Amino acid sequence: MSLEVLNRIETLGVVPAIVLGDSSLAADLAAALYEGGLPCAEVTLRTPSALETLQEMARHPGLLIGAGTVMNIAQAQQAIAAGAKFIVSPGVDESLIRFCMEQNILIIPGACTPTEVMLATNLGVPCIKFFPCDAFGGMPVLKALNGPFPNMRFMPTGGISLETTPEFLAYKPVLAVGGTWMVKREWLEAERFDIIAEACAATMAIIKQTKRGVDTSNRVPKLGKMSGFGKDSGLSAISKATVSIHEAFMGE
Repeated sequence: MSLEVLNRIETLGVVPAIVLGDSSLAADLAAALYEGGLPCAEVTLRTPSALETLQEMARHPGLLIGAGTVMNIAQAQQAIAAGAKFIVSPGVDESLIRFCMEQNILIIPGACTPTEVMLATNLGVPCIKFFPCDAFGGMPVLKALNGPFPNMRFMPTGGISLETTPEFLAYKPVLAVGGTWMVKREWLEAERFDIIAEACAATMAIIKQTKRGVDTSNRVPKLGKMSGFGKDSGLSAISKATVSIHEAFMGE
C-alpha cells in the first residue's frame, strides 16, 4: 500500500498541510479539497482535536489522508487507527520509520542535511520531506543533496508558495511539495470553504501545466498577498485568478 500512496501523492504534486483547531469543520474542509480537485491532506498533530479532525476527514471516500508532525510510534499508532494512510514526521527517527515500514504505511520523514538524508536512505526511505525548505536554502541546497543521493525523492515543505511551486515540481527529484497557501488559517477561521476550493482549483491548474512542461511563471496568481480579505474580496480575487489561469491555458 505504501508504494501506491507514494504514487498517488506524486500524481497530485502537492500535499496541503492542515492545522485545524475545530474538528467540527473537518467534513466541510474535506469536501472543499475534493471539490477543488485536490483530494489529499496531511493533518498535522498540532492541536488537541487533530486526531478527531483526521478521523472525520478520512471518512470522505475520495480523500487520501495522512498525519503530520508525528514524533513517535505511539502517535503513529493513533493516527493509523484514525485512518491515516501515510505518516509525515519533522525529523528522522529510526524506530518510527521501522514501525511504519512494518505496518506497510508510507512514512516521509523530515531531513535537511546530508547526514539525515543518508540515514533515511540507509533505512530504505523512498522520499524525505526537505524541511524547512526555505530556511535551509531552498532549491540550491536541494540540488546539492541530489548529488550524493540521486535515488532519493524529495517533498519540499516550509516556505513553499503557489508562486514557487512550479520551480520545484519542474525538478525531477521532487515528488511533490507541501504547503498551506490553499488552506490559509484565516479562511478556515472564517469558514470560507468556497475560497479554499477555488484556491485548490487554481493550484491544480498550475501543477497540471507544470507537469506538461508549460512555463507558468507569468500566470501564477499572487495568492500569498490575499491574506487580508474582506467578506467577499478574497473569493473575488481568487475567482478572477482562477479564471485568468484557464484563459491563459486555453488552446494549449
